[in-house]
Amino acid sequence: MSEALDYLLKVRPEAMGHYFRFMAEAGRHLDPKTRALISVITKVHAQTEAGFRQYLRRALKDGVRPMEVIDALLMAFPALGLTRIVWAIDVLIQMDLPEFRAAALTGVSDWHRVGDTDAFDVGETARIELAGQPLFVHRSAEEFRVYDARCPHQGTPIPEQALKGTRLTCPKHAWKFDVQSGRCTQGGDRPLRRLESKVVAGELLVYC
Repeated sequence: MSEALDYLLKVRPEAMGHYFRFMAEAGRHLDPKTRALISVITKVHAQTEAGFRQYLRRALKDGVRPMEVIDALLMAFPALGLTRIVWAIDVLIQMDLPEFRAAALTGVSDWHRVGDTDAFDVGETARIELAGQPLFVHRSAEEFRVYDARCPHQGTPIPEQALKGTRLTCPKHAWKFDVQSGRCTQGGDRPLRRLESKVVAGELLVYC
């Protein structure tokens, strides 16, 4: 919710209550994904960046796929026009959400060398940069786990200093993760995004 709406809700709760009840009732017969996509398009039409970011993440949480967002933007061309669509894509690029990257949407990915396996100690976690992408590499006695070092909440890069033992804490909203499993243990409900990896001839490779 924007600061302005939050303010109005505090100073005029009766009037704003009618507004929120109207919004809830207006979409009562729509499935969650359709309702979420319409909300995203309205924010693009108004060019409200904070609202677009908020409702886009909400749409993804409701099960909307990235290509469905792109299709909704293109189908709304008669109302939005090219300028607003380009504006929305620029915001998407700035957000740098893994699921919206061109490689993820087009399937153009490949195996990349991370380093020699001997460079990673068992039980330890290292933060590295690979082709501009920040990663956390955790080695257990059984396997390697490679994670995107961006918080799944809002794509915030998580620095090396945020790692204490096996606990990783996002500096923006304090979501906490267990690097042994990638599971979010506090603050949120989405795990770290794990990347496919393998060991070949003593080298750790990651698919991205």
